[in-house]
Amino acid sequence: MPAVIAPAVLAETTDQYKEMMEKIHQLATRVHVDISDGEFAPTFTISASEAWWPQGWHADIHAMVARPSEYVNQLIALKADLIIFHAEVQEDLLPIIQKIKSAGLKAGIALQRSTVPSTVATLIQQVDHVMIFSGDLGHYGGTASLMQLEKVRLIRAIRQDIEIGWDGGINLDNAFGLAQGGVDVLNVGGAIAKSADPAASYNALVAEINKHSVI
Repeated sequence: MPAVIAPAVLAETTDQYKEMMEKIHQLATRVHVDISDGEFAPTFTISASEAWWPQGWHADIHAMVARPSEYVNQLIALKADLIIFHAEVQEDLLPIIQKIKSAGLKAGIALQRSTVPSTVATLIQQVDHVMIFSGDLGHYGGTASLMQLEKVRLIRAIRQDIEIGWDGGINLDNAFGLAQGGVDVLNVGGAIAKSADPAASYNALVAEINKHSVI
């Protein structure tokens, strides 16, 4: 399956969220919504209850929260396609993953730079999606550390058929390399949200990841 570009929405207020959704409304059918509790990530975003997306979209919720158990019911009620929690939280994620899947939704985990896939192999075996997180928690930007691409191989060694996402620092310079490196979903924040022409930036990224490599 070809890689896809999913615009990432990180907003501190409902007005910001609406403005960003309007920027990408005509572009994508899959969106990545960031939610942060101010504890696991240093910034506060809109709350889960304030999130929305156009009908027919595929929405992935990336919940940067310290206690997923306090958020999971609310996130399930939103009927997102995919709910991603961080593997580094102190709670046991297995029952939370099962709860999400029992509701007919997909469950995912995010791995920060220092997290080695083998240390969370049990979770990788249970989820539908693993997101390699190379960004700065709660902020647009970050650096796409291509050293992290090695994780694609390590994750697939644990679970061959799993969907792999990437969050952090994606731009025109590295999108093709990430897609060629085995990333299925490229979650793009600043390169689209901060662009003077979000549509042109989105379309350029789509064209970039779908080009044919020339040897």
